[in-house]
Amino acid sequence: MNSNLNIAETVKKSKDYPYIRLMYGTNDTKIAKIAEDSGVDWIWIDLEIIGKKERQGHLDTRISNHRIVDIGKIKENIKKAKIIVRVNPIYDGSKDEINEAIENGADIIMLPFFKTKKEVEEFMAYINRRVKTCLLFETPEAVKNIDAILSVPGIDYAHIGINDLHLGYKRIFMFSLLADGTVEAICNKFRAKGIPYGFGGITRPGEGLIPAEYLVGEIYRLGCSMAILSRSFCDQEEGYETIEKVFQEGLKEIRCLEDRIRRKDYRYFLRNQRVLKKKVAEIEEKLKKGREVQ
Repeated sequence: MNSNLNIAETVKKSKDYPYIRLMYGTNDTKIAKIAEDSGVDWIWIDLEIIGKKERQGHLDTRISNHRIVDIGKIKENIKKAKIIVRVNPIYDGSKDEINEAIENGADIIMLPFFKTKKEVEEFMAYINRRVKTCLLFETPEAVKNIDAILSVPGIDYAHIGINDLHLGYKRIFMFSLLADGTVEAICNKFRAKGIPYGFGGITRPGEGLIPAEYLVGEIYRLGCSMAILSRSFCDQEEGYETIEKVFQEGLKEIRCLEDRIRRKDYRYFLRNQRVLKKKVAEIEEKLKKGREVQ
């Protein structure tokens, strides 16, 4: 499918829910309620710690301090939003961890950092269709084995983790994978299987290394139906009044941006893609020069 020339089909959303589903990570019950009230669809509880520090300890990324008991606490304080829980990669304790997450109220379980069909089959067996599932594609091996992996029954959602994935491909900037067509090729695989999918994280329009409006344009061009609100979207160390204001204003800005984007024709998306590639190339060049200086 040529997504540039079939943009009307690519950007079309459900009449029941015309926007991309937004996820936000927190184990703070008040922030979770603020996020839900502002229009966030899924609250993200992140239990993954195995291998995380070794892979990302040198980056400006958050190593989560979330715990399984946080699932129940969040569940008691929200009404509409779903709880998506990222568990650890498959290990000896995966079965017990997944069972506990489900018992505490998880609606969706996400499997990170897998590489093989066998790991996904083991994950699906532990889930046993009790809750929805989401696969986080973030290793080059998972991409290489994607056809076999997507043949496993029970996959409800898929997400591309471009942070770990760009490290796996030894790329200098995580959005390089968006500019070079890697993300698009993976999305095409998901679309062919009819699996809802998304990638990366976004912040408020006008903000971010790659401003959110360009990323949201690509999200729509590629037919994604889900995205994560990045850490830079909101400083959780601020007071709750400030956080509430950020969420209310930020979500309104994103939804208004989506409304505008859905009215665009394919030429807009082609221009947006060209600008995004140019911005990625500029950032890559700066990062390369920074490494040379070091």
